[in-house]
Amino acid sequence: MKNMSRNALNFLFGLILVSFVSINHASAADGKTVFKQNCAVCHALTDTKITGPGLKGVADRIPKGEWLFNWIKNNEKVIKSGDAYAAKILKENGNAAMTVFENLSDDEIKAVEAYILNPPVEVKPTAAANTAGGAENNEEEKGVNPLYIILAVMVILAILIGILRSVRLSLQNVTNAKEGQPEIEPASFTEESKNWLGNNRRFVAVCLIVLSCIGMKSCWNSLFRVGVYYDWQTGKGYHPEQPIKFSHKIHAGDNAIACQYCHNSVEKSRHAGIPTVNICMNCHKGIQEGAVTGTKEISKIYAAAGFDPKAGTYDVSKQNPIEWIKVHNLPDHVYFNHSQHVVVGKIECAQCHGNVKEMTTVEQKSPLTMKWCIECHRKTEVAMAGNAYYDRLHEALKEKYKKEHLNTFTVAQMGGIECAKCHY
Repeated sequence: MKNMSRNALNFLFGLILVSFVSINHASAADGKTVFKQNCAVCHALTDTKITGPGLKGVADRIPKGEWLFNWIKNNEKVIKSGDAYAAKILKENGNAAMTVFENLSDDEIKAVEAYILNPPVEVKPTAAANTAGGAENNEEEKGVNPLYIILAVMVILAILIGILRSVRLSLQNVTNAKEGQPEIEPASFTEESKNWLGNNRRFVAVCLIVLSCIGMKSCWNSLFRVGVYYDWQTGKGYHPEQPIKFSHKIHAGDNAIACQYCHNSVEKSRHAGIPTVNICMNCHKGIQEGAVTGTKEISKIYAAAGFDPKAGTYDVSKQNPIEWIKVHNLPDHVYFNHSQHVVVGKIECAQCHGNVKEMTTVEQKSPLTMKWCIECHRKTEVAMAGNAYYDRLHEALKEKYKKEHLNTFTVAQMGGIECAKCHY
């Protein structure tokens, strides 16, 4: 009976321990996300100073107890309390106070505190894992280059021709010796080739015609389907290789960076905007090594910004723009306004661009044809409720369609497929 009670207690203790470890693990994961979304712009987990000091070994520097929690929650309150260490930090950083994170809950602060004090060791993916994980968006062709195969075949054929020439000449000389004929001197390959071409003109002409037809057909196929890896008519599947191997999966997916942080004009302009190198440097001034590519791709950002990571200084004379390649292209005669769709229409980015958060290399997922846009306008209901932009229009549409007893309306019903809406 005692053993049963003891086993039950052990089981209960083990269950509590596993739950505690699981909760701590979840908190660490949440802390990582909160840290990257709120803290990584100013702080690195290394010795590197960005805007604020590096956080490596911070547990040995700060006062014990609840000090770090209180500092993250409201550093201004800690400073005003007369805390000596808070005053020291403020002075060391040029009296630049840290942001007050009123938007974070106590649980989130505890999670990010646990992450800062004991960040998990991140295992970098191996080359094989990277290849397997990014197979769908990998631009590099797998297997042997066909050009190498052709060259190898040509070399083998040349060797075989040389061997056959030698064998034929030897056999001919053996025959001549038996018949008392003089021995034939070997002719050069060029002379023999000319003789063979002269004696087989019809065969050569047919071969040239066939090869010309094959070549013209290959050229036609190449021009007809420009970039065979995507639909030349709609651009669907188009995923060009960018000057910097920027992974949306890592940034927007794993690190949950909002699309609007980099494409910051999407809510106030017809264009989504290409992020400037300054936006990249907001984070990568401190994050100097990538999880997959190491320092190789981030060094390209530094070169564009004219930034010396060792000295932490900029050289304006060395700055160059990053020449990103546009993926989603519309004809010049088409008008499309991002802010109208995102802010007023409340359309999610993924509805047109696909699940970019899972893309290593961004590609065009939707055809973006006129038919595709019209079909979307015909079936998409406009989010009018609670949207002051549509108040008067909503009442007018209810009056117009009162016989049909409609309260919700599609883009088409409010004139969204009129020619002048997109072409003027």
